[in-house]
Amino acid sequence: MPTMRRASLVLALTLVLGGCMSDNGANDPLPRMSRAHAEAWAEDWVDSMARTAKSEIISDTLSANFHNCTGKNGETAHDGRFTLMFNARAKVPRAQYAEALKALRSELEAQGFKVVGYQEGPGQERGAYGLQASRPKDKQFVSAGDVGDDLWTLSVDTPCLLPPDAKQQQF
Repeated sequence: MPTMRRASLVLALTLVLGGCMSDNGANDPLPRMSRAHAEAWAEDWVDSMARTAKSEIISDTLSANFHNCTGKNGETAHDGRFTLMFNARAKVPRAQYAEALKALRSELEAQGFKVVGYQEGPGQERGAYGLQASRPKDKQFVSAGDVGDDLWTLSVDTPCLLPPDAKQQQF
């Protein structure tokens, strides 16, 4: 597995697993969203990233993976809280990789994201181009990177979310 992809996975898991509880306290209110709304929201984000990169999403590659939240100290809640890892593949001509990556970086920074990983070629091997960004205010994480000739992966990871009708468990 290329180093960039491995680092991206580790960072994504750290942000998702550690993002369940807020920095201020384990019992601070969590954002509320249904699974259906979270999936639609994440798909919109992936679509936006694809438009920014001037790429075309391959519709049969959309993937929503829901997970239970685990707190910083291993707490497991039973109130329905979840995270979502949403992924898609998109077609991007190899000749446009650097341009697409720069456009994504610029747009994400304009929207308050902090770039936490960035690799721009010049190699032609898989994993030579990639971007990971987080937005600390809402603990959202996004990433993009090449996975093959003319093929990118785009992903959005949500923070820990609580269903609208659930009573938040206290620790």
